[in-house]
Amino acid sequence: MLEEIRCLSLRTAAVCLTVYGCAPQPPYRAPLPPAPTIKAPPAPPVQASVPQTVPPDSKISEQDIRAKTPPPPAAKTTKDPGRQASVSESRGGAESAPALAPPLADDSSLLAKITPATSPQRAASLRLTEDGRKILDAGDPAKALTRLEKTIVIDSTNPYGYFYLAKAQYRMGRYRESLNFLDIAESRLGPEPFWLAEIHALRGDNFRAQGQLQKAEASYNQAMRLNSGNRSAADALTRMQGEAQRAQSQSK
Repeated sequence: MLEEIRCLSLRTAAVCLTVYGCAPQPPYRAPLPPAPTIKAPPAPPVQASVPQTVPPDSKISEQDIRAKTPPPPAAKTTKDPGRQASVSESRGGAESAPALAPPLADDSSLLAKITPATSPQRAASLRLTEDGRKILDAGDPAKALTRLEKTIVIDSTNPYGYFYLAKAQYRMGRYRESLNFLDIAESRLGPEPFWLAEIHALRGDNFRAQGQLQKAEASYNQAMRLNSGNRSAADALTRMQGEAQRAQSQSK
């Protein structure tokens, strides 16, 4: 009986081996390499937080607060057109006022201008001009005009002859002719402030006689700028101011 069981077991084992050997075997696969191990970076050392010391409120000075506080923005200035206009008007008034020069010495003596270096024609013309000036001051402009016309015949470059010709024309009421002679005298005179002031003062008299008061005032002011001692321009400005004040008082 045992022999039969042993034989049966051997047969069974042989059958199993045969079956196993006939079954398809799986393909051979190489084993996978082990996965690399990734090391995590070391954690930074934990630093202990040091508490900041805050000074007590009593130790904070007002100066520190002001230093840290930003300055307030500058306020924008608005332009007032009315105010600006008033300033420009005041400036214009200040500019229109004449800047007076010191009074100049009287240089009306024409005979003193005759020197050894003076040409004979100029010397003769200056003597005739002096004679015509005296006749004009005596109140005879027509006779003075005849004498003064000879001065420019002898020396056409004599500016003083043209000036007194203009003065004679003014005394005779010929204002346009007087202004023409004044222009010629000014062009031939040169830098002589005393005589330039005389020309501007007489020009103002001609403008005033023709009713051109603004031009007259401007000429008088120019004469005062050149010579503050010019009595003709100073007296004329005083009269014009008085007339303007009386006209304002009458209009009220």
